Amino acid sequence: MSVLEWLNSQAFAVLGQHILWSDMLGNTIGLVALALGWRRSILTWPAQLLSGLILVGAFAYAHLAGGVGKQLLVIVVALWGWRQWRRGHQQAQDGSIAVRFASWRERGVLALGTLVGTLAVGWLFGLVPQLSWNPWPDAYIFVGTLAAMVAQARGLVEFWFAWLLVDVVGVPLAFSSGLAFSGLVYVVYLGLVLWGLRSWWQRSRVDAAVLAAAERTGAEPAGAAL
Repeated sequence: MSVLEWLNSQAFAVLGQHILWSDMLGNTIGLVALALGWRRSILTWPAQLLSGLILVGAFAYAHLAGGVGKQLLVIVVALWGWRQWRRGHQQAQDGSIAVRFASWRERGVLALGTLVGTLAVGWLFGLVPQLSWNPWPDAYIFVGTLAAMVAQARGLVEFWFAWLLVDVVGVPLAFSSGLAFSGLVYVVYLGLVLWGLRSWWQRSRVDAAVLAAAERTGAEPAGAAL
């Protein structure tokens, strides 16, 4: 048995739901990545990269092309986000990444990009039914995940709001697609997202105060945002 075959084999069954190794391992690592993101640790990015690699197999097995595309996108954006955080890794006083709220312009760009991207990807999935059996929710999660990761890479608190909106659709879609472990993980994500949102919200005040103090004194800010 090859590694790919093993990853897409059944790990166990619960209440009639068949749990695949790829679904379980990929999402467990994804949970770790989210927790590391909450802690503002740069290790969140290699964890997301590994999670994406494993989940490509899970979504391919479930014939969810949108999910496969999303994970390929996760891999690309994880590499970019890793680079972004490495460049700004020492910007906060404790050595972690500095975080802030987005400007209204940035929020508008994220919202408009998500809307246009969802419409474009949903149209593509509808035009080519082989790409997804549930095109609009699949497109929404695909583009919403990209928006969330871009916001995370830029150290924006809105990253957590984006994940909340993805979770609302991700939970029922995962269960209806036979990826029960993904559905359960999305539920756990919800708790971590709320906790992470609170943490980043509070941290943004600290970094903003450091930046304001540095601007008053004319010193180089130790907590500048990305």
